[in-house]
Amino acid sequence: MQRRNFVKSTFGAAGLGLTGAAVSSESFAENWHSQPTFLAKNHFKLKYAPHFGMFENSAGKDLIDQLKFMADMGFTAMEDNGMMGREPALQTKLGEEMARLGITMGVFVLDKGGNGQNTLAAGKQEYIDIFLNGCKKAVETAKRCNTKLTTVVPGDFERKLPIGIQTGNVIDALRRGADILAAGNLTMVLEPLSDTPNLFLRTSDQTYEICRAVNSPSCKILFDIYHMQKNEGHIIPHIDWCWSEIGYFQIGDNPGRNEPTTGEINYKNVFKHIYQKQKAENKEFIFGMEHGKSQQGKEGEVALIKAYVESDNFTV
Repeated sequence: MQRRNFVKSTFGAAGLGLTGAAVSSESFAENWHSQPTFLAKNHFKLKYAPHFGMFENSAGKDLIDQLKFMADMGFTAMEDNGMMGREPALQTKLGEEMARLGITMGVFVLDKGGNGQNTLAAGKQEYIDIFLNGCKKAVETAKRCNTKLTTVVPGDFERKLPIGIQTGNVIDALRRGADILAAGNLTMVLEPLSDTPNLFLRTSDQTYEICRAVNSPSCKILFDIYHMQKNEGHIIPHIDWCWSEIGYFQIGDNPGRNEPTTGEINYKNVFKHIYQKQKAENKEFIFGMEHGKSQQGKEGEVALIKAYVESDNFTV
């Protein structure tokens, strides 16, 4: 199926122009290259990365069709937290299709038993072994799907130990993991989370301190703006303070953890700030769209794309 026809068949009359006027499937198909509509291929300033399922109402359940739809909407990256759980043949197929479409693969989650499980803060060899085995498997997954990034969550606190001892245990384990990942040209990005106060890694400055101690290019920060808004706020200054150790961003507005423009975070200003900093230093981050949708069905997917067009519409 040609991509022009693919867009016609998937979005059809759900299209809305930037002015909010309805666009019929016929007129959209005839004019999508020239019409100023966000349903035509966008040219985003940043590498926003949807995930599988985000456009399922428009593209269908087939993962390859979803990738094609992302490309048709102008997205140049994607992320898949569950990539390690997919069959190796499918990982390879998805990696090849992303390369063909010009889509950069972002993060997948390194499997160490779950966010709170097998905590590295405990210093137990059995937990460390599970983590290191996950690092070895992650290298093979990354080769098949063509990514250089994997998400790591160290686990819960070990409340019986002083915090300094816990931190030392985490650093020791991550150094060993970084050696494995570096040999495979893979970087783990450590994600501080707000899901529960039991999780050891909670703030960006704590993660910065650990990355500096690990002292490896294969250990950086995953700065999830949604989680950091909940745990610490003061988003732009924290990005500046941690800048040298940030390897990846994720997005979600608060409250609700949905697309930008639905909550309290001024994403247009945040995106502009990051864009200017990365351009000045010749960097290029991926921005994982790890959030839900504020509306259901195709209408929700239209609203999501419109939100990204609006938030990306900053002056440089």
